[in-house]
Amino acid sequence: MALAAAIHRKAAELGKSAVRMTAKAGSGHPSSGLSLAHIVTYLMYRQMRYDPADPWHPTADRLVLSEGHAVPIVYAALADLGATVGRSRNGASRLTPHELDQLRARDSVLDGHPNPAEGVPFFDAATGSLGQGLSVAAGLAAAARLDGSDRRVYVLVGDGESREGQIWEAADFIAERGLNNVCAIFNANGHGQAGPVSPQQSTKHLLAKLKAFGWKAVEIDGHDPQAIARAFRPVGKSAQPVAIVARTVKGWGVAQLQAGNWHGKPLSESELAEAGASLDQAVAGVEPDGRLPAPPKPPAAAEAKRQDPLSVVWPSFGEAMEAAGLGPMLARGKLATRRAYGAALRTAGELIPQVVVLDGDVSNSTFSEMFAAAFPDRFFECKIAEQNMVSAAAGLSAAGFIPFVNSFAKFLSRAADQIEMANISRANLKLVGSHAGISLAADGPSQMGLLDVPFFRAFGTVRGDDRESPLCWLFHPADAVAAYHCTRLMLEQPGMCYMRTHRPDMPLLYDPQTRFEPGGFQVLVGGDDLAIVTAGYMVHVALETAALLAEQKVRAAVIDAYALPIDGQRLTDALQRAGGHALVVEDNYGGGLGSAVAEVAARVGSLRVATLCCQRIPKSTRSAEEILEYCGVGPAQIADHALALLKWPR
Repeated sequence: MALAAAIHRKAAELGKSAVRMTAKAGSGHPSSGLSLAHIVTYLMYRQMRYDPADPWHPTADRLVLSEGHAVPIVYAALADLGATVGRSRNGASRLTPHELDQLRARDSVLDGHPNPAEGVPFFDAATGSLGQGLSVAAGLAAAARLDGSDRRVYVLVGDGESREGQIWEAADFIAERGLNNVCAIFNANGHGQAGPVSPQQSTKHLLAKLKAFGWKAVEIDGHDPQAIARAFRPVGKSAQPVAIVARTVKGWGVAQLQAGNWHGKPLSESELAEAGASLDQAVAGVEPDGRLPAPPKPPAAAEAKRQDPLSVVWPSFGEAMEAAGLGPMLARGKLATRRAYGAALRTAGELIPQVVVLDGDVSNSTFSEMFAAAFPDRFFECKIAEQNMVSAAAGLSAAGFIPFVNSFAKFLSRAADQIEMANISRANLKLVGSHAGISLAADGPSQMGLLDVPFFRAFGTVRGDDRESPLCWLFHPADAVAAYHCTRLMLEQPGMCYMRTHRPDMPLLYDPQTRFEPGGFQVLVGGDDLAIVTAGYMVHVALETAALLAEQKVRAAVIDAYALPIDGQRLTDALQRAGGHALVVEDNYGGGLGSAVAEVAARVGSLRVATLCCQRIPKSTRSAEEILEYCGVGPAQIADHALALLKWPR
């Protein structure tokens, strides 16, 4: 009973801080935070095994706040506990209650929605885009199992966000893999932003759904410390993951915040005294008790297996292909980039123990199956649930692993929001989209990645925390040799990378010893009339085009721009040597490589750039040649555009 009283009083104390910091900020979600006051208090002061002074401790229990807008109540607890904040151990400091008044300020680590990259390492991933936290927790839990750690992962989920399909993708994945170190707490306060949640998200329905998905689920009063304590007892002991459906009051303890819709609305500073008095009244009659003891310490750290990707020596291209069983295909001189990537992934698994691979039920097409056969414990079959796959990979990354996420390029677009959230977290995520572009032909546009280059290229226009590196590297290899080396480059670059691969087996273009580098490109054919700039499958088409132009006495250079962002100065020099004209050709929609080259040219002023991408929505055809012609990017059509470019007035 004394502990229950202490929890109750601490919940009110933290509630006052949450109300005050949002009032000072002039924005925020105090009512959502107050609904979690007792659960957060019990979690952070009694249940979780962690050291507030060492948020990087490898075996510490983790908390994922899926409903990121409720973060003020967690910030209040962190400040009360004197938790360490900062982007790294160097320059880290203790968070003080006084700093809570800087919530949402530009120079504060306390963003409106939590983000470890901005200096609160207690969290493992940026949240706020709803429905993603349970998947992140799945990745963290899977990482703990790989490390042999009994770390537990708690995740706070809103009842409103449980309408999101990704919640149930994650619930399915966690139950399927028996991740009993996960505990999901559903904050059932009954209210969303615009009004009450659907009856489908009632405590009754949530409980039934969770049990049907294979979870050990219980419903409790989320403001009863004793009920909370009982609900947490099975965590880590049950064979099933544990779910707690907690009935809570939005705006608990503050009468003003319970009258009408206060979602996302703070009180004014003039109303703070009244709110404080209301919280005092909520705990009136509760016997005062001493301070809660410090949270329980995390278990002893097991040594995790990690290897610096820059310190390993990769086998030669030929050796890696032979080891993967691709020798006979290699001898014929043709090999798809997706196959070479599969072999490279298998090699990476041998060299770097923290490489893990996730696939969405297409591993026999992406060829991540080569990794799965060699390292089954580090392969995660996520089935047809791309959103959960990407967010789970972000959780694995937060735990120190290097996840490669694989699917068709088209299907990865389903997880665009999850990819962006992982990027905001600065996750060390490697994504590979197979069957990219239109060379897929027969399967038609529903299977073709046509927006991936402009999407990932957009991240590359932003600098990372070092103000130099892009937030994402994009690699687009034209042959198997380039695919092998680009896979290595992805591992060597910290942060997000994306690589396009293609289905057709294509001729080898490069000597295995060719050097590839971030931002680089290769001039495959020299010419001083104009340059055809392209990447991936279209490099082969551009070489055909150059041969057609040569018959008309036009000397066209062919530049394989296999990496974005591209080295602008080097490209400028190459284009000037090619006559100052550039035709950029792509097998996707616009906004990708063509825009990147045009921006380089615009900074120079003396270069002329034309772009040619898919001219219409593709359809099924019987061959790659047909689809190229149908979409206006066949060799003869490219040649016509090149000749037209040469006629532009100077």
